[in-house]
Amino acid sequence: MTKSAGSIRFILNDRDIALTSVSPTGTLLDFLRLERRLTGTKEGCAEGDCGACTVLVGRLAGDDLVYESVNACIRFTGSLNATHVVTVEHLAAKDGALHPVQQAMVDYHGSQCGFCTPGIVMSLYGLWLSKDNPGRAEIEKTLQGNLCRCTGYEPIVKAAEAVGTIRPDSVFDPLMKARQDITARLKAIRSNETISIGDEAARLIVPGSAAALADVLDSYPQATVVAGCTDVGLWITKQMRAINPVIFINGIEELQSIEETQEGIVIGAGVTYSAAFDLISACYPAFGRLLDRLGGEQVRNMGTIGGNVANGSPIGDSPPPLIALGASVTLRSKGGRRTIPLEDYFIEYGRQDRRPGEFVESVFVPSLPDGELFSVYKVSKRRDEDISALCGAFRIGLDGGNRVQSARIAFGGMAGTPKRATQVEAALIGQPWNEETIKTAQAAFEQDYQPLTDWRATATYRMLAAKNLLMRFFLETAGERAELVRFEETA
Repeated sequence: MTKSAGSIRFILNDRDIALTSVSPTGTLLDFLRLERRLTGTKEGCAEGDCGACTVLVGRLAGDDLVYESVNACIRFTGSLNATHVVTVEHLAAKDGALHPVQQAMVDYHGSQCGFCTPGIVMSLYGLWLSKDNPGRAEIEKTLQGNLCRCTGYEPIVKAAEAVGTIRPDSVFDPLMKARQDITARLKAIRSNETISIGDEAARLIVPGSAAALADVLDSYPQATVVAGCTDVGLWITKQMRAINPVIFINGIEELQSIEETQEGIVIGAGVTYSAAFDLISACYPAFGRLLDRLGGEQVRNMGTIGGNVANGSPIGDSPPPLIALGASVTLRSKGGRRTIPLEDYFIEYGRQDRRPGEFVESVFVPSLPDGELFSVYKVSKRRDEDISALCGAFRIGLDGGNRVQSARIAFGGMAGTPKRATQVEAALIGQPWNEETIKTAQAAFEQDYQPLTDWRATATYRMLAAKNLLMRFFLETAGERAELVRFEETA
């Protein structure tokens, strides 16, 4: 194992922080409110949904300093090494003058009860720093992860539109003023040393490299590997799980690369949804549209595609399109690497083909051949920031006679793992791409899946929705009209 250091070091607003005693499951929210008395950051849901706890976290991407909104309620303090945490208290000038984003919220009456306001301000501040004069769609996307019961959002959107015309270099802004200084300070504390804090009862480890991560997992194969905290955070705040020891990998640069080749794209396990969005949207537009509905902006800035794959959830949104696209996953350990088809990685509920000491290093997604049809659909109770009842991905190749030459269909939420609809695929291959073929293939869903009933949807609804999504895919790709089967709940 590489040389160990013994402190988590980061910048909080304008102060250097060095923590030699850190709970591996201590949240940034608790650190801010209970230890630093920065109470502008609120606790609402404690699960990354409401956005009342939103802060900005700055990190070095190469030599560039990038700020992103995150949920402090599910972000662990141990994951903050070599970052700059910015809370709402840091925005106003020393003389009390409000920041332009705050002033716009006042001018356009964007706050009523005020509980959610600091989180909304921080989300809009992140947008203001990164976008000149954003449009309404960009503003609404930024606010996906901020819930407000009072305003109806219209005055908040108007505030964002108004302040969007004011640029950071034309007014006082604490981050613009200190940008060079913060960059230098972060470079000074950035290190490839492995940090280890605590004892066997509560150990926190931050590897400095992928090789160091392999070494650590060889010593602690039972450890919980944490990338974005968006799922594991709820294990702590809602389920009170014991996950010791905890290994934080979000600072490993080797795992944060995303590369396009002639064969496809390689996504490092630490690449967030936000970082992957542009390239995925360009290569697989339907997949990009799905990412826009995965959590709110804060969750997309934290969560990773590698983490979504690694935890093996049957309702993870990225595995169905990845499986339909023929993706593979590379697993690494101290003993080497192995690559397997992603569909083979998921064995059964709660069990994946990941051996002791292995971690997900990257995901490879093949290029979509010209002319092949591909789409993905998410069904949820709420359009934005909601967990899927089911998610279906469809990929069809047609020959010159408009017959189905190849088919890959995968669903989440229909079984104990993300799973291909092999019987449906078999019913389609060799058949003409028409409504009659689709109706025949719909019956094969009964052979592929036996979905469960839970609070998100009944088994009957899931089965009928899956069938109708196949019809929807046909309608959208063939430009024809067809009658959809209607849902009738049975006793």
